Amino acid sequence: MKAFSSLISVLIIIGVIFWSFSDLKPTYSPKKITSKNEFSINNALYHLKNISKEAHYTGSKNHKEVQNYIIHELQKMGLKTEIQTQTAINKKWFAATTAENILARIKGSENGKALMLLTHYDSNPHSSLGASDAGSGVVTILEGIRVFLEKNKQPKNDIIILISDAEELGLLGAQAFVDEHPWTKDIGLVLNFEARGTGGPSYMLMETNGKNSKLLSEFMAAKPNYPAANSLMYSIYKKLPNDTDLTIFREKGDINGFNFAFIGDHFDYHTAQDSYERLDRETLLHQADYFTSTVNYFANSDLTDLNSDEDFVYVNFPLVKLATYPFSWVSAMLISAFILFLVLLFFGFKKDKLSLKGILKGFGAFILAILLCGGVSFGLWKLLLLVHLQYKDILHGFTYNGYQYIAAFVFLNLWVLFKVYKYTSNHKKTTDLIIAPIIVWFIINFFINVYLKGAGFFIIPVFAALIILAVNIFVNLEEKSKPILFTILSIPTIYIFAPLIKMFPVGLGLKIVSVSGILIALVFGLMMLSLHQKKTFWMQKTVGLFAIIFFGLATYNSGFSVDNKKPNSIVYIENSDDKTAFFGTYDTTLDTYTKQFFDENAVKGSIANAETKSKYNTRFTYYKKTEFKNISAANLETVLDTIIGDKRFLEFTVSSNRKVNKLEFITKKELKLHQFKVNDVLVNDGKNYIVKKGTFLVYHLANQDKEVTLSFSVLKEAELDIVMNEISYDLLENNHFSIISRTEEMMPMPFVTNDAIIISKKLKL
Repeated sequence: MKAFSSLISVLIIIGVIFWSFSDLKPTYSPKKITSKNEFSINNALYHLKNISKEAHYTGSKNHKEVQNYIIHELQKMGLKTEIQTQTAINKKWFAATTAENILARIKGSENGKALMLLTHYDSNPHSSLGASDAGSGVVTILEGIRVFLEKNKQPKNDIIILISDAEELGLLGAQAFVDEHPWTKDIGLVLNFEARGTGGPSYMLMETNGKNSKLLSEFMAAKPNYPAANSLMYSIYKKLPNDTDLTIFREKGDINGFNFAFIGDHFDYHTAQDSYERLDRETLLHQADYFTSTVNYFANSDLTDLNSDEDFVYVNFPLVKLATYPFSWVSAMLISAFILFLVLLFFGFKKDKLSLKGILKGFGAFILAILLCGGVSFGLWKLLLLVHLQYKDILHGFTYNGYQYIAAFVFLNLWVLFKVYKYTSNHKKTTDLIIAPIIVWFIINFFINVYLKGAGFFIIPVFAALIILAVNIFVNLEEKSKPILFTILSIPTIYIFAPLIKMFPVGLGLKIVSVSGILIALVFGLMMLSLHQKKTFWMQKTVGLFAIIFFGLATYNSGFSVDNKKPNSIVYIENSDDKTAFFGTYDTTLDTYTKQFFDENAVKGSIANAETKSKYNTRFTYYKKTEFKNISAANLETVLDTIIGDKRFLEFTVSSNRKVNKLEFITKKELKLHQFKVNDVLVNDGKNYIVKKGTFLVYHLANQDKEVTLSFSVLKEAELDIVMNEISYDLLENNHFSIISRTEEMMPMPFVTNDAIIISKKLKL
C-alpha cells in the first residue's frame, strides 16, 4: 500500500506540473472566426507571412517594403499615418542611425493621458527573418487594432501606435521618438509586444521608475486570461543587458509600461530560423489575449497617475492566476513563519517526533544533495561542451536539443537526490529530514528580504512545509496516507517552481542548468516526507532510467539538420593602409562551408581592429591571409579643421561609392570629445564623451543615408588615433569573390558581423 500511495503521489506531482504549464498560455485549435469583432489569428498570420519573407534590417531594401506594407494596412483601417525620420544615438550601445518610425493616432473622447501601443518592425542584421522578433508584435497590433476599430466605439483616451525602427541596433527608433516627438508628453502608459525566441508563454514584465502596486492592480483589473508573471523575473530582467524599446520610455521619459515578451525556443532568436513557420501559434494567441484585455481596459481608464508608493510581490498561483501581496509583508511573513517553526520544533522534541542526531544527519544529507546537484550539473554541462564543440557556435547558449537536456538534467538531479537520501532510508524519525531544508529556506528568505524582495514568494513553500511538519507532529497518520496528503499540501510549491526550473536555462542558456539543479534540490528537500522511500527505491530507478533516455535523445539530436541549422560565419577584411587582406571566422568547429577558406595554414586567433562590436564580444577563432581585392573604400572629406584657443574643432563627412551597411569608429587611445555630433545630433546631450579605448560609434546606414557627418572638438594637443571600419553585408554577392553557398543545413551565425566585407583604414585627422 505504501508503494501504491507513493505512485499516486508521483501522479499528483506530474499532474500539477502539467497544470502549472498549461495555465501559462492558451491552447491553439484552428477555427474559423465568424465575427469581425473577434481577433483572427488567420488574419494575423497572413500579415506575418507577408512581412517575414526576407530579412528586413534597417537600411535593407526589404526594410522599406515592410514599412510600406504596415503603413498600407494602417491606412486601410482609416488611420492617418506618418513617418518620423530622425537620427538617434544611444550612448550605452555606441550606436546610431537615421530611424524611420511608423506612427498613427486614434483620437479619444477625453483629454487625459494617451495609451501607446509599441513594437518594432526591423529585424536583426543581417539574416534574421524577424517573424517573432518582432513581427509577432506588429501583427498583434495590426489585427488587434482592426478588431478594436470594428466595434466603432471611441475610446476615452487617445491611442498612439508606434511601430518603431532600429530597435535591434540599440533601441534607436524609441530613442528618436522620446527625444524629438511632441507626442511623448501625452503618453501615460506603454504596452510593448516583444520576443526573444519563437514560442512559449509570453511573460509580463513591468517597467517603472517607481513602485509597482498600482500598475499591478490595474493589470489584473484588465483581466488577462493567462497572466504569466512573477516579481522575481523583473528583478532579474533589470540586471541583464537585454533592454527593450520600453526601457527608453522609462529611462528618458519617466513613462510606465508593460512588456509582453516570450522566450521559448530561444535557439531561433535573431537567426534565419525566426520564421513564419516556426512561430508558436499558441504564443501568438497569448499575445492577442494580452492585447485584447489590456487595450480594452486601458483605453478607457485613467492613465494620469500610475505611480505608487508601494511594491508588490506577485507570482502565478493555483486557481487565483496571480497571488499578490505588499513587499512590506515579506518581513512579517518571514518572522511569523520562523516563530511557527520554533513552536513546532518545541513540540516535535516534546512529543519525541524529532531528534537532534537525526536533524544533524538530515543536514548532512541535504547540504550534500545541494552541492552534488549544483556541482554535477555544472561539471557535466562543461564536459558536454568539450564533447560537442559545435554547441559553442550557438552563441545564445540554448541548443536545439536544449529541452531534452533540461529533462535529462532534471531526472539526473532527482536520481542524485534519491541516491543521497537512500542512506537515510532506515532512519526511524523521518520528520527529522525536513528540518534542514526548512532552515536553509529560511536563510534564503532572509537574504531575499534584505536584497531581493521581488523573490518574496519564496516564503510560500516554507509555509507549506511548516503545515506538513505540523501534521507530522500532531496527527498520527498511517504511513500509507502520508505521501498523498503531503503531496497535496505541496501543490503550491510545485505549481510555482516547476516553470522556473525550465525557464532559467531556456532564457539564460544551458550554462546555468546548475541553478535549476539547486532549485530542484531545494524543492525536493521541502517535499522529503512525500518522496522518502525505505524499501523498494523504485523512484530512484525510474528517474535514473529517464535520465539515461533523455541524455541519449539529446546526444542523438546533437547534430544539425535542415530544421535545426548549423550557424557559421565568414568575413573578408581588407586593410587599406598596408594593402593586406584576410578571411576570418567566429566558428569553433569548421564545416564544409568555412573549410573553403580555412585549411591547415589557417591561424587560430583574432585580427586587430577587424572584429566589430557584438553582443557577446565574440572574437575570431581562425583567420587566413588572402588576396588583396582593392575594393573601393569610403571617401573622407574634412569640412572643418581649425584651432580656437586650446581646442581643435573638427568636422568630416564619410561617403561611399558602394552600398555600405555600417561604419564603426575605433580609437586606439583614450578619447575625450567635446560637443560630439553625428549628422548634427548631439551625442550624450552635449556633455563630454569619453572613451578609454575601443569602439566609440557604430553608425548603421539607413536607406536614406547618403553620407555620415561627425563633428567634435578636442584639446589641441590631443593625438587622434582612429580606425574606421566600413562594413557591407554583400560578401556572398560581390563579384570579387566566388564562394560556394551554404547547404540547407547551415545558416549565418547571429550576433556577429557576418557574410560581410570590412574595409579598415586609419583616419588621417
